[in-house]
Amino acid sequence: MLKIGVLVSGGGTNLQAIVDKIRDGYLKDCVISTVVSSRAGVYALERADKNGIPSACIPRKSFSSIEEYDAALIRHFDSYGVKLVVMAGFLSILGTGFVKHYENRIINIHPALIPSFCGKGFYGIIPHQKALEYGVKVTGATVHFVDLEADTGPIILQKAVCVKEDDTPEVLQKRVMEEAEWEILPEAVRLFAEGRLVVKGRRVIIQK
Repeated sequence: MLKIGVLVSGGGTNLQAIVDKIRDGYLKDCVISTVVSSRAGVYALERADKNGIPSACIPRKSFSSIEEYDAALIRHFDSYGVKLVVMAGFLSILGTGFVKHYENRIINIHPALIPSFCGKGFYGIIPHQKALEYGVKVTGATVHFVDLEADTGPIILQKAVCVKEDDTPEVLQKRVMEEAEWEILPEAVRLFAEGRLVVKGRRVIIQK
């Protein structure tokens, strides 16, 4: 059984996508052991409660250093036996200690086709705003392993989404979630759970 810990900061739509895929049997031998939010009162915590998932709010501002924050997160996840950490709209920065402790066991969903519209400051609605400003015809989402820089870890999966002439950032954001994020994030979890992801340098090889 793969025990998953999910990091959230907002509504938790990608958390819900994983919950649904566990429930319908797509994600076999997987369980979300705990959900951790960087913010109190977000709907993702309510989603966790509705689905009987233990949750906690561990805000970065409660700690004087990133090292202390990392240590608190590690203690929490280790206490639940977490083997895979999923960043599902998590807006706080993780430090070296946390990333190294869970090396190649942290995945993140980013709402763009990396290396486009990614890196420091590109979160939430911003990648969609920038995609429209740039005039791209195709955007999408990326699931990648997390390393020490923002959005630079080895890419696991990507899915493209067409940009429409009348798109607003909000409309595009919703379509990218529905057509890409909610599909490839659970798929990446499934591949990890089946032991089919092999990291070789910058590349992720998906074994048959």
